[in-house]
Amino acid sequence: MNAASSADGFLARYDGLTRRLPGDTQRRNEAADMLRRVGLPTRREEAWKYTSLTPLSEAQFHEPLTEAAGFGTDIDIPDLSGLKDLPRLVFSQGRFNEAQSALPAHATVRGFAQMADFGVLARPDREPMVALNTMLAEDGAIIDVAAGTDAGTMLLVSAGRDIHGTPIAFHPRHAITLAAGARLTIIEIAGGVGQYLHNPVTEIVLGENAKLTHVRLQNESQAAFHLATLYADIADNAAYDCFTLSIGGRIARTEVHARLHGTGGHVALNAAQLLRGTQHSDFTTIVSHDAPGCTSRQTVKHVLAGRARGVFQGKIEVARLAQKTDGYQMNQALLLSPDAEIDCKPQLEIYADDVKCSHGATVGELDGDQLFYLASRGIPQAEARAILVRAFLGEALDMVANDAARAMLDRVIDAWWQEAA
Repeated sequence: MNAASSADGFLARYDGLTRRLPGDTQRRNEAADMLRRVGLPTRREEAWKYTSLTPLSEAQFHEPLTEAAGFGTDIDIPDLSGLKDLPRLVFSQGRFNEAQSALPAHATVRGFAQMADFGVLARPDREPMVALNTMLAEDGAIIDVAAGTDAGTMLLVSAGRDIHGTPIAFHPRHAITLAAGARLTIIEIAGGVGQYLHNPVTEIVLGENAKLTHVRLQNESQAAFHLATLYADIADNAAYDCFTLSIGGRIARTEVHARLHGTGGHVALNAAQLLRGTQHSDFTTIVSHDAPGCTSRQTVKHVLAGRARGVFQGKIEVARLAQKTDGYQMNQALLLSPDAEIDCKPQLEIYADDVKCSHGATVGELDGDQLFYLASRGIPQAEARAILVRAFLGEALDMVANDAARAMLDRVIDAWWQEAA
């Protein structure tokens, strides 16, 4: 299979849908031309050296027909108790589900299907999965919060499923814009049943002194593919605080491009990956410090059982003008099986001379002495292992300040451990 042929099925779908897709046809055609030249990413590309999309290339995905899509019923998303009264935007197979949604009172929400605004941050000319999204995006949420407004907390839920055993693909296009001084917390949940591809692209623009808290739960079907790309543009004294829990999917990847272009900006890209069986999950970040006096924080934890494989690639770029940069990056993995694997690639690219940047990585297994100590106090082995795993994850989870989101994550982790133990 040559590079371009790996995307042939998606290109054929685009040729059949061109007249039905909303928005700028030229942008879509340029993305399609890019995919024809390079195809889907392969492990020959440095950014994808640890993650193979061969199973994705071999699958035959189809369009999620509205009549058969099921609109999110009988989907495998976590218990929303504690969250059910929040405003929410629900997307079923990538399309807005008005019946299950409840619009927020303090934010303006529009649909990509009506506006089809591709934004300016995403780079389909460089990122093949973004090109695929640009080529085939049909719907998504466009969220705007006015200056000085605290829009509270809202849910963004994606429900995926196959159609009578036929795998489908959907490519939501989301955009979140906070004007100067605005505040918003988004709890994003992705789940589903069966085999499908969820390939969202999200653009985030934060004005001066704005703050976005973004809690992401990737709990897709164990047969699904989840390939998400996020772009964040952060102005003076603005803050983007993101936590991702990746727990589902056959192959999953979250790629975040965060750019600090205003003095005093802050970004936190924290995550935890809990994997078992033959799952593969990749968390890749690029933080660009393009202005002085900015800070970035990344703490990423992995708990890997069975033959699971986790990946962390984190790059901090510091421009020559970005003096007084403070960047921190830590990656830690806990291997619960001798067959589990972790790949870690931290990178620092620094052109300024007055900076404080550091990174570290550790890989280990459960401490035998600690297990013995707990056993000597009458604690059963399974419970002792659970205690140590939760203690390991504690540092990352403590960074989730929203009580409702933290409670949801705790429930999901407890359920995962009961199945994995």
